[in-house]
Amino acid sequence: MTRRQFCAAPALLHQQGRSRPNIIFLLGDDHRWDALGCMGNPRIHTPNIDALSRAGVTFDNHFVSTAICVTSRASIFSGQWARTHGITDFARQFTPQQHAITYPGVLRAAGYRTGFIGKYGLDKPPAPKDQFDYWGGFLGQGHYFPQGEPGPHLTDIMTGQAREFLGSAKPSQPFCLSISYKAPHVQDEDARQFLPAPEDAARYGDAHFPVPKTMDTDAISKLPLSVQGSEARRRWAVRFSTPALFQRSVANYYALITGIDRSVGTILSELGRLGLRDNTILVYTGDNGFYLGEHGLAGKWFMHEESIRVPLVACGPGLARGRRIDAMTLNVDIAPTLLSLAGAGIPEAMQGTSLAPWLQGQSPRSWRQEWFYEHHFNNGWIPPTEGIRTPRWKYTQYPEERPVFEELYDLQNDRYEENNLAAAPQHAAMLNRLRDRRGAWIEALEKNGRPPA
Repeated sequence: MTRRQFCAAPALLHQQGRSRPNIIFLLGDDHRWDALGCMGNPRIHTPNIDALSRAGVTFDNHFVSTAICVTSRASIFSGQWARTHGITDFARQFTPQQHAITYPGVLRAAGYRTGFIGKYGLDKPPAPKDQFDYWGGFLGQGHYFPQGEPGPHLTDIMTGQAREFLGSAKPSQPFCLSISYKAPHVQDEDARQFLPAPEDAARYGDAHFPVPKTMDTDAISKLPLSVQGSEARRRWAVRFSTPALFQRSVANYYALITGIDRSVGTILSELGRLGLRDNTILVYTGDNGFYLGEHGLAGKWFMHEESIRVPLVACGPGLARGRRIDAMTLNVDIAPTLLSLAGAGIPEAMQGTSLAPWLQGQSPRSWRQEWFYEHHFNNGWIPPTEGIRTPRWKYTQYPEERPVFEELYDLQNDRYEENNLAAAPQHAAMLNRLRDRRGAWIEALEKNGRPPA
């Protein structure tokens, strides 16, 4: 699309007497869908994000098309499946042409002041500093205590950067600020793994968390041998293999999310102080989910709900209040949604669908009834996976397992994915249909870059 096409929609907003909204996009790292109070979790303390949910729109069935940070973040930026954008490992970066059709690139071309703070996720140097008006980002995983313990904590440092960006906002120019937290990701090289700020850790000092139903040894034995011997199983031993480890890991994972929530509260207060709250849309989501021991696993990567399902909450001017959406939405929908809310044109290359109608109180007559999952990152310790998710059924294939390993789950009757029906004769027709749909998605994405009919 041309610059003129990108700018046409904002001009129409001005003709209609509406100013373009500011946008703050907030991204948690490894934040699973049920780790928020507004998602029904009574053990976690997230009052600020919960308040956004009550005042805005909450998507109860939001997913990622690939559950690993680098690829999911590329999909969030670009609105594309991994097969299209090609960012499947940490040695790749967007080309200038690719960045131009990401949501920050399009919004900057449309006159928005753009900023990025935190973990960029696409780690091939150099960092894209010149592609943003304000850069507070970093490549790699970063450190929770970059100046040493006891602090300051990285989440608080990033919050200070957000305040700096907001303080330099100009009334005449809308902004889009992307804040990508490291939290609640582990600190991989630290034996403690999860490193929250002391004040957040203290909130969970006496907490006790129930052990997941599927953490027993029988659950891991049902999975392919490549998964049983994968990094996900090794990390399970480090984080969840004893009762004490499990309790400490969950408590500190929750505490890191509470730290994000404190950051959101500070940002909301700063918006109010600067008179920006009434014209600013806030969107919060996660880049992928996270196993807390379920299925005998840690990390993400595979196609269980704990890995692929994440929160999505949006609140701001022009959006519905107190609305919850059951429809299946995806990380590839984020970019076209942000562009729609800004009144900017959506590049043809984006494969997701704008959620603006849902956010604005409408209920689209036609909406996806299936979507394609793909995970191609393979360095020898994460087996690739692909599959199809429908409202009721989930089909997963491990294409490099020999023989090929398949899973079929009836989520309506088996919410914890305990009973693999792939070998059940009575479900052969469903298995074959979803197997064929996987092939149709691959063919369509590779042939014309569009989801199949």
